[in-house]
Amino acid sequence: MTDPEAITDPAVKADPAELEKLRDMIAEAEFAMLTTISHDNKLVSRPMAVQETEFDGDLWFVFSQNSSQADQLRDESEANASFQTRGTWVSVAGTGRIVQDREKLEQLWRPALSSWFPDGVDTPGVALLKIEAESAQYWNSDGGSVRYAFEMAKARVKGQQPDYGESKKLDF
Repeated sequence: MTDPEAITDPAVKADPAELEKLRDMIAEAEFAMLTTISHDNKLVSRPMAVQETEFDGDLWFVFSQNSSQADQLRDESEANASFQTRGTWVSVAGTGRIVQDREKLEQLWRPALSSWFPDGVDTPGVALLKIEAESAQYWNSDGGSVRYAFEMAKARVKGQQPDYGESKKLDF
């Protein structure tokens, strides 16, 4: 994988195989860092539990309508979710919006959410946040930190950029 800043390849349209690869990467993550834009145009990030790993271009999160991110998404706005697992990094950018859909909420509900929402799906203010993906980028380095260390050492000896693995930009 090259330096993420050096990637100049244009994004490619996500085909079923690429979508499956992205889905597998996201499925390994328990949490995402959700980034939204505040009313004073500042980026704000916070950890969110991943609710649905059957990624099809949409990401789902259970959250409170009384939260700051809900306030930032009232009129649908840009949002980003980033994921990290051993040797893999994924960033999904799109439009975030609040969804009131009890059936979908019940489908995504997990017992661990009761820590934040004690009355379950009946907790006042509980809602869904849907991010409709417009693009994604991933960096995948098989071998994790061992490969990273090896590639760094090899690059120093050879005087070249390290190869950490694969990186790709996708459009939806």
